[in-house]
Amino acid sequence: MSRESDADPALAAVTVSYRSEAALAELLESLTAGVVRPAVTVVVDNDPAASLRLDERSADSGIRLVHARDNLGYGGGINLGVAQLPPEIEWVLITNPDVRVEASALATLLDVARREPTAGALGPRILEPDGRVYPSARELPSLRTGIGHALFANVWPANPWTRRYRGENRATSGQWRETGWLSGSCLLVRRAAFDAIGGFDDGYFMYFEDVDLGARLSRAGWRNLYVPGASVVHTGAHSTRTAAESMRAEHHRSAYRYLSRKYSAWYLAPLRLGLRVALAARARLTRRG
Repeated sequence: MSRESDADPALAAVTVSYRSEAALAELLESLTAGVVRPAVTVVVDNDPAASLRLDERSADSGIRLVHARDNLGYGGGINLGVAQLPPEIEWVLITNPDVRVEASALATLLDVARREPTAGALGPRILEPDGRVYPSARELPSLRTGIGHALFANVWPANPWTRRYRGENRATSGQWRETGWLSGSCLLVRRAAFDAIGGFDDGYFMYFEDVDLGARLSRAGWRNLYVPGASVVHTGAHSTRTAAESMRAEHHRSAYRYLSRKYSAWYLAPLRLGLRVALAARARLTRRG
């Protein structure tokens, strides 16, 4: 049943589906059932070979389906979805299709967003299906923390580089804390900020587009805020489980893209070469593992 009275006219949601029909139904149901629900929800179907179909009642709940002509990747798909939104939309929930948004989460995020005029992006607490908290609010990776995290995260999870990068022990003052970047699996963005920096860099097919977004928002004077009072559950990786090897390769490609652009000065060319070699070697090792 449609619940127009609960829709916030300034709020929209955008998600990207790639063979994610089973998970998508739960996401759309959770958005509709929330204390506050989006006035518009755009679902971008990123699989041109198998056109997605939605329930015929979807239009009554403000749900719109957009078919991409090619697989645009996550950031490119989100950009396409945001471009479909009417001009009165001020806030956009960007979310994976395999997320369940808890009833009060959007209301909590919007409350903080409207009280913090320099907030460009706000991220909820993201829970695993077993209740564990996923470290979704992290510091921007530097060369030192990136190398330490990459080398030791799997064999020594409590190493200082990983703890610094993930920011898991940082205190939250009041309702939120500032962070370097927020997981793109679920975050609320101020549309004016998102549009001003050109949205996601769609040169990242998958992975690191959220790191890059957080960095560019910060450079433009916006803040990334972690709001743990808002919670979502992320069941995870429905569209990538069957392509694990190619996704690992994509992760390392995106890591190089981000770091090579961060350390782009001409005199850092040897560093970029070293990064390329090290990431290629790590990709081979994780593939064997």
